[in-house]
Amino acid sequence: MTARPGRFTARTVRVKAPGKVNVSLDVGPLRPDGYHSVASVYLAVSLYEEVAATSTETPGITISLSPDSTVDLDTVDIPLDRNNLAYKAAAIMADVSEHSTGVHLEITKRVPVAGGMGGGSADAAATLLACDALWNSGLSREELAHLAAELGADVPFSLLGGTAVGLGLGDKLSPALVKAQTHWVLVTADYGLSTPEVYRTLDRLREAEGVEADEPAGVDPEILTALRGGDAEALSRVLVNDLQRASIKLSPSLRDTLGIGEAHGAIAGIVSGSGPTVALLADDSVAAEGLAEELRRRGLTALAVHGPVPGARIISDILI
Repeated sequence: MTARPGRFTARTVRVKAPGKVNVSLDVGPLRPDGYHSVASVYLAVSLYEEVAATSTETPGITISLSPDSTVDLDTVDIPLDRNNLAYKAAAIMADVSEHSTGVHLEITKRVPVAGGMGGGSADAAATLLACDALWNSGLSREELAHLAAELGADVPFSLLGGTAVGLGLGDKLSPALVKAQTHWVLVTADYGLSTPEVYRTLDRLREAEGVEADEPAGVDPEILTALRGGDAEALSRVLVNDLQRASIKLSPSLRDTLGIGEAHGAIAGIVSGSGPTVALLADDSVAAEGLAEELRRRGLTALAVHGPVPGARIISDILI
């Protein structure tokens, strides 16, 4: 399609970006700056957010949620203004792009909101890539990753995808070469958990127990070995999440979800990140599909996924 000279022609770039599971998450003590150092293994999984960025003649950034979203939008409070991470991503790109226009972002939500899977971060990563293409900014993936780090610890990983070790605040990423697939069932909740509150709860639990956590220096190499081999049985023995007990303290039903999953075929289960999404590890894709179906029969919201998958990718670029 050719644009008419002198006439504004809108263009839409659509990008998808994956959610993630923390296969391991070691959390250090509370730092003076109010944050915690972590050592984590991130796994991008086949549950994607989509952002369609459309250029507009009117300056500014607007956001809407797509009716194709699979998240129940009536039960969540998603800001559609500058408090949305995708808005912040578009604003950063407008600042660094020479030919920025107004932009409308339509977000298709599929990753649970406040579910410990980085859905908002996936939106931000998708928006960075979409606006880069929309405005012909010409930034490299490395340059986009630097901008992503300004938005939050999980945003660079959603841009990268695959498998990675995250240190520092989780934003110091080292890609891990993992080609073998592992299969999971995600059990989502109809509520969210505040990540800061989960960390505060962990601090309180440690204080009450007189536990002084060490600064995490790295991840267990056995986790990466199991992932590289696609060895679900070996992986089941080394899953760890320091935040899990804090998430269960705030939401005791998570313990029941983990128990039900393991009673019906999961070889291990873990709360993903700060929760409340539960990730159940299965032997293979057939076992994952069967487990998800069984859990749905029991009234749970369950979805079979696999990982690793690539990071943010452009899926269409059209003039309209």
